[in-house]
Amino acid sequence: MVALVAACGLPRSGPNKKEILAGSVERQGNSFIIPVDARVARLTGEEAPIGFPAAFRHAGLVGSDDVRPGDKLGLVIWENVDNGLLAKGNKATPLQEIQVDGQGFIFVPYAGRVKAAGNSVDELRRIITDKLSEQTPDPQVEVTRLAGDGATVSVIGDIGAQGVYPIERPTRSLSAMIARAGGVAVDPQAAQVTLTRGKSSGQARLVDIYQNPAMDIALRPGDIILVEADPRSFTAMGATGAQNRVQFETPTLTAIEALAQVGGLSTNFADPKGVFVLRDESEAIARAVLGRNDLNGPQRVAYVLNLTEPDGLFNARDFLIRDGDTLYVTEAPYVQWQKTLAVLTGTASSANSVSALAQGN
Repeated sequence: MVALVAACGLPRSGPNKKEILAGSVERQGNSFIIPVDARVARLTGEEAPIGFPAAFRHAGLVGSDDVRPGDKLGLVIWENVDNGLLAKGNKATPLQEIQVDGQGFIFVPYAGRVKAAGNSVDELRRIITDKLSEQTPDPQVEVTRLAGDGATVSVIGDIGAQGVYPIERPTRSLSAMIARAGGVAVDPQAAQVTLTRGKSSGQARLVDIYQNPAMDIALRPGDIILVEADPRSFTAMGATGAQNRVQFETPTLTAIEALAQVGGLSTNFADPKGVFVLRDESEAIARAVLGRNDLNGPQRVAYVLNLTEPDGLFNARDFLIRDGDTLYVTEAPYVQWQKTLAVLTGTASSANSVSALAQGN
């Protein structure tokens, strides 16, 4: 009866350890089964780095005072006479929010149409001063670049205040612009920043931007900054506390942390000797781990963690989970026996009930 019930295929969360091992390459399967030790954890611990292209990282800061079409300028003109061209009595004449047109020009009274785009504010001040000097003695000109739409970036995603922001002196770098937009609206440890510039783009984790000055790149007009939660995830299956697709919560995630994130092993069902991490491993790492040079392309690998070994927990603490991994925990061997006995006990109880009912009639 036990054999008959077992053959009926009792409910379970997935294959057991023996069935997974039967699919190994050594047994004419198509997966490599690799027990995790300190060496394997070290060889597989190299994560593919993410970051901005060299062209982004090597670009210098934009001159925040450079004038561009679309900018707004503020001018103040002082004249060294009582009755000047612009001022009558008051020797200072403010000209507020002068828009730089699409061709890069502005209009200044008595100076005419002046080319502003492409010049710094100091160069533009000198040009206007020279033009006014022909009509009024010793004019003094002050030029300031106000916030305009000539040099702006777009900040979108999980950010405090999405919008279009000008590149100004305090906000010429990526981190400063993120702060200007209200900071991130997700856990900073799990935040990722994508910057698109023309046809190029790059990604970096927020913690790397703050910790590595090379990642805090200089901005350029037209940049698009997207802030979002880390898109990486792994899938937890089998005898775990929760079976789900799980987002990364930190820049790196170890197997022991991944187990903790899904509630650990199921106390009543899990086999601590059968914790598997299923992965399409890269050719380079597969060759290094297996010590073979005849492997081409990604390889299906099932890494096995035995948490009952003396170093099992340490190995699980050092083994890194990667994006797309499947964390699968097999059921303990006795679980199927429990289920079988439960079915048999239930069957016997049902039979006794039927017999008692028949005898009562």
